Amino acid sequence: MTSVMHTAANWSLKEDIRTYWSKRAETFDQSFGHRILKGPEHDAWAEEIRSHFGDKPLDVLELASGTGEVTGVLLSLGHRVTGIDFSEAMIERSRAKHKDNPRARFILSDAENTRELDGSYDAVVCRHLVWTLTDPEAALQDWYRVLRPGGRVLIFDGDFVNLPWRGRLAKKAMNLLERFSGPDLHRDPSLAQQHTAILQQLPFRNGLTFENLKTIAEQAGFTDITRGSYRRIHRAQRSIAGPHDWLRTWLHDRFILCARKF
Repeated sequence: MTSVMHTAANWSLKEDIRTYWSKRAETFDQSFGHRILKGPEHDAWAEEIRSHFGDKPLDVLELASGTGEVTGVLLSLGHRVTGIDFSEAMIERSRAKHKDNPRARFILSDAENTRELDGSYDAVVCRHLVWTLTDPEAALQDWYRVLRPGGRVLIFDGDFVNLPWRGRLAKKAMNLLERFSGPDLHRDPSLAQQHTAILQQLPFRNGLTFENLKTIAEQAGFTDITRGSYRRIHRAQRSIAGPHDWLRTWLHDRFILCARKF
């Protein structure tokens, strides 16, 4: 009885998550830090991915591929990409964006239970996904399963709950700036309450750290776990950002986790 009730509650939460991100799909590419603009920002993402994967084209599973922004970077590096997302609205946008590229395909699926074949990919990639998972342990085990021996998982994420000291300063500056330039349009205010309600039910509702994620990755079987920095990406974003978005790049502690399946 307990197991059934847990499953039902989890399913309800997942439907809330699907609804939220389907609504976000409408304006996702308009948000700084979500879109990846051609030029310095795109080049920084490409260089970061290349530093972990090398130059050889790989079969890549991109989790929570959204509107296909990271997909575009992966394709520019010559990789063959299968993007999966829980939101049909997101999938529609990514398919339209990359409809002319034969190395891209998109599937409506759950990143926590991909249902892809064992050992079918050279790499698994995700951006800002782990903090939203309802069952991170099961998810990492599934990602390990779909990788070939020697395959790598590359995770771009961070703590989006707790602000470091520089983040608190940046937030104060952003609030002050809004008094003179008007409200920040980075996110639809109508979705803020729904976002908060979802976050309160997630395992990482108190914040995600590299140490948390490393432990889960180790338990899933991953080895050779390394921590990378967003420094290169943030430097490129700051070079093209307005004052408000420049401050936004200082808000959160972000990290890159790369690990290998042996």
